[in-house]
Amino acid sequence: MTKVAVVEIDGCMASSAAITHDVLATANRIGAAKRVPPFKVTTVRCGFRRNDVDLRGIELVIVPGLGTASADELETKLKSPMCRRAGDLLMRAHATGAVLAASCASTFLLAETGLLDGRRATTTWWFAPLFRQRYPAIELLSERMVVADWPIATGGAAMAQMDLMLAVVGRFAGPSLARACANYLLLDERRSQAPFMAITYLASQDPRIAKAEKWVRENIARDFAIEELANAVALAPRTFARRVSATCGVSPIQFVQRIRLETARLLLETTRLSVEQIAQRIGYAEPSTLRRLIRRDTKHPPGHFRPTA
Repeated sequence: MTKVAVVEIDGCMASSAAITHDVLATANRIGAAKRVPPFKVTTVRCGFRRNDVDLRGIELVIVPGLGTASADELETKLKSPMCRRAGDLLMRAHATGAVLAASCASTFLLAETGLLDGRRATTTWWFAPLFRQRYPAIELLSERMVVADWPIATGGAAMAQMDLMLAVVGRFAGPSLARACANYLLLDERRSQAPFMAITYLASQDPRIAKAEKWVRENIARDFAIEELANAVALAPRTFARRVSATCGVSPIQFVQRIRLETARLLLETTRLSVEQIAQRIGYAEPSTLRRLIRRDTKHPPGHFRPTA
């Protein structure tokens, strides 16, 4: 039986905390039919009042999302005494051999401790530029839903807590129980945040990249080189690539592809245009290219996005 502490920081995302407890409870319910329940769960609450907690003997510490909506709110919360105490708690637990797991903005809490330095991690996609800026020693894989770089695992935005918890169950109680939990709770396997990442939101955080995004949309029907795009926003190609990566977490080619695929999906959902017509409208000479990219990024064929009624 794995001893688990769920660290709930005051104001944490209620759905994230609930998902954590629900998945662990489901694993215990299913697992108990064959053997002793796999998890013994303790809830630790970190608030404004000091609460000395002893996590000796705890093998797994899970931190649900912090529940912050903006970068300013996140930075303020990270400086708060309760987050600093939670960070100390995580460091002590890690020092005694505990595995750590956090998703969404709570990945920043892990990063603040330095425990993620030199490791791979993911975070909520809309905070990815801030994460890269604050923690250059961490390899951020923002398109990934879960990065299990054991003994530390991180998850992406909000509902990625479900995916993170399935990874935790698989690690501690076996992949068959993780699959049983997913089936019981009707959870689909999702490996990437990419289909949910709004490139417009990310690009808006750098004026030159926002201008580049606008230029791509205005020229989307024709083929163009990345050098032409960089020149349109008065940046050298290498500088443009560096700023696109810092802002959006993708290469220039992926940046253009993401805009084209967003446009294609919108046209699939709102028009009766054929895939061939849509491909031409967004700059792909071959419809097969569009079909392949949609399947790669969404795991669905183009027809999946047509309205059903």
